[in-house]
Amino acid sequence: AASATAAFVKVADWGSGFEGKVTVANGTSTPMNSWNVQFDVPAGFSIPTAWDAVMSRSGQRYTFTNPPWASALAPGAAVSFGFNGNPGGFPGVTGCTLNGAPCGGSDEDPGEDPGEDPGGLGKVGGVTLTSTTATSAALSWTAVPGATGYKVRLDGAAAVTVTGTAHTLTGLGACTSHTVTITATGASGDGPVGDPFGFTTVGCQNGTLPEHFLTGYWHNFVNPATELKLSAVPDEYDLVAVAFGEATATPGEVVFGVDPGLATALGGYTDAQFRADVQALKQRGKKVILSVGGEAGRVQVAGAAAATRFAESVYALMRDYGFDGVDIDLENGLNATYMGQALRALRAQAGSELIITMAPQTIDMQSTGMEYFKLALSIKDILTVVHTQFYNSGSMLGCDQAFAYSQGTVDFITALACIQLENGLRPDQVALGLPAGPGAANGGVVSPSVVTRALDCLAKRTGCGTFVPPRAYPDIRGAMTWSINWDASNNWSFSKTVKPHLQGMS
Repeated sequence: AASATAAFVKVADWGSGFEGKVTVANGTSTPMNSWNVQFDVPAGFSIPTAWDAVMSRSGQRYTFTNPPWASALAPGAAVSFGFNGNPGGFPGVTGCTLNGAPCGGSDEDPGEDPGEDPGGLGKVGGVTLTSTTATSAALSWTAVPGATGYKVRLDGAAAVTVTGTAHTLTGLGACTSHTVTITATGASGDGPVGDPFGFTTVGCQNGTLPEHFLTGYWHNFVNPATELKLSAVPDEYDLVAVAFGEATATPGEVVFGVDPGLATALGGYTDAQFRADVQALKQRGKKVILSVGGEAGRVQVAGAAAATRFAESVYALMRDYGFDGVDIDLENGLNATYMGQALRALRAQAGSELIITMAPQTIDMQSTGMEYFKLALSIKDILTVVHTQFYNSGSMLGCDQAFAYSQGTVDFITALACIQLENGLRPDQVALGLPAGPGAANGGVVSPSVVTRALDCLAKRTGCGTFVPPRAYPDIRGAMTWSINWDASNNWSFSKTVKPHLQGMS
């Protein structure tokens, strides 16, 4: 009888490490609502990172389950997840099970190319999104020798058979993510199912935010950077994050007011003047949001009552000051479950135009098991953008898990952004956060030209360093800087370089 299978293949081995892939195929006649793949790796080998699956470990046995955003696996459909391990010379996995039953296809030769069927058709490759609208997507792919047609399956639904190497999918929704698999057909039967290809339709822009935009933080405090009234923010900035909303003794509650020290430094700056400046920025077409957290932020949302209070207090501040949304910049104590509840409650009160951004530290987005990453994926349907802080980080592994890239380089920015882009966030939900210049951070300060190179590398795979992303992400959303005040201290070099480049990407 037909059954579900999981097949392992070693994709690459570079001596000090290896890349593996497991393809879960639903050979049954009913949808597979979830999957659980388990296997053992030999002593001395380990798997530190996985993508497109949630990984856990007990000794040398690893468990991989479907990510929370994955849809049910339809009959005849397949999906793959990958992982990097070390050291090299990996001999393969043992004791593989899928939902408790033998994997079936997991004992194949790890060096065998899963895309070739000896004596049969090859696997479809070269899938490209040639164009997309809010309701359609045009795809093309490389012809398979001997194929007389192709089966195109969208999101696990019934396959559509076409004769050429192109097809347009219709009836889609705006700003929706989809997965396509394509299988070659011929006189001898079907070839292997092609690797899943993901894409997102257009129409994801929130409110009047541009397709590619620049975010900057505005200081509601005094430090060595230039003090500015909100009205002094230049036109290069599309989204202004006011730093910061503060905690009270009530769990989850957020309050805000113009800092007395800043008011004095500016020769007098009142809450009423600040409110007027918020409205003036909005009349110039800008968006203004309240950032919650920061290095000293102590806002805690660790329970249902705190989640409710967070939503209520932030919404009250939005109505009072005119904020368009909220930025989550907590550097400690983030609880993905309850913060997710809080943000959904806030969305219910504020409506669909609510802007939600996040500014995690680099370490917070290293894997889908981290609380920030879990939060981002759990609110993906209402999340505007994540602008990770690619600074104050030291050296870190990127999505290739091949090197510990040094901060302050194109490779560091692109290889770490790739982790988010390949693990569930849409490209339009990913932005690059960098310091505005000397003084703004303890490490990771780069020339603005490095930021534009990183954007081009991710959007077009040009201008890259040694790391080249596995695919292009033309919808990469933009850049963020800490901060507008530090940009002013550095002659506006960041905004005057990065903003024109973002405009040229549209």
